[in-house]
Amino acid sequence: MSLDLFLSLRHIHKEFGSFTALKDINLDIRKGEFVCFLGPSGCGKTTLLRIIAGLEIQTSGEMTQAGRDISRLPPALRDYGIVFQSYALFPNLSVADNVAYGLVNRKTPKAEAERRVKELVKLVGLPGSEGKYPSQLSGGQQQRIALARALATSPGLLLLDEPLSALDALERVRLRQEIRTLQQKLGVTTIMVTHDQEEALSVADRIVVMNQGVIEQIGTPMEIYREPASPFVADFVGKVNVLPACVSGGQLTFGPLRLPCDGADRDVKIYLRPEDVLARPIAQGDAHVFDATIEKIEFLGSFCHVHVGSPALGLHKLTVYLSLNFLSEQSLQIGSTLPLKLLPERIKVF
Repeated sequence: MSLDLFLSLRHIHKEFGSFTALKDINLDIRKGEFVCFLGPSGCGKTTLLRIIAGLEIQTSGEMTQAGRDISRLPPALRDYGIVFQSYALFPNLSVADNVAYGLVNRKTPKAEAERRVKELVKLVGLPGSEGKYPSQLSGGQQQRIALARALATSPGLLLLDEPLSALDALERVRLRQEIRTLQQKLGVTTIMVTHDQEEALSVADRIVVMNQGVIEQIGTPMEIYREPASPFVADFVGKVNVLPACVSGGQLTFGPLRLPCDGADRDVKIYLRPEDVLARPIAQGDAHVFDATIEKIEFLGSFCHVHVGSPALGLHKLTVYLSLNFLSEQSLQIGSTLPLKLLPERIKVF
């Protein structure tokens, strides 16, 4: 066993009656790592988190945490703090009493508990709010207090169940970075469940992409984005163009693209990120180049999603990313023609 291995899941299987929620889940998490379970609703990510917490019991499989078998331990005997989507603060208790809840249950001396509460409330950016009640706080502030409560007993593992999904967009971005900074400062091993790919890509050391009860891929954000292991991962994480192509005579053919390709003759789909289609002055004789016509422009601030069509693509369309400056400098608008270059080394074939 690796010295820095903190949590190990082996052959975790979960059934609810005739429905299989998780199938043969195997996962190792290192000490101090920030891992995101990412996937669409119903993929099993929250069920897996609840099994780690002991709030659900797996149908089969084993788990160890810090070398201790926790497979059948009740939640109270496991070493974790948890933050839920709904904050789950006690409305009749002050901020201080909410944060101190776990400390009181552990019969921590009063002076020590008060010192710890003050330290944590300051740590999550709300010093002086100890006497307030949850109803006097914004959603983001309540979630900060829920985080402080989860950290009060200095757990070895922090579990976050979609903690930001009830917040507005600006607060989500702000708080996710605060959580990441806090996690790095404390060095606490953290698992966060999310369906938000941007959230996972921005905070995780590694991402576990789940779909229909199985793990599709485990990797760093860069690996997940750049080297998707399946069509589902390519399509779910980030924006991608999905286009039909064919392999014939050892060559992949799509529009202006001709590439060597091993294997039997077959129809395939190619996956190409919008940023891997370049729009710029093209050198004479450059390969994989074609002219396209702008059909739609989606303004997204400093850059735009630009949807193009071309005889080279047949009936199929491409989405490319262009900066607002580039569009302005080139006087590009709907109906304009621009040369595009495909980057064949970035294409994924499934």
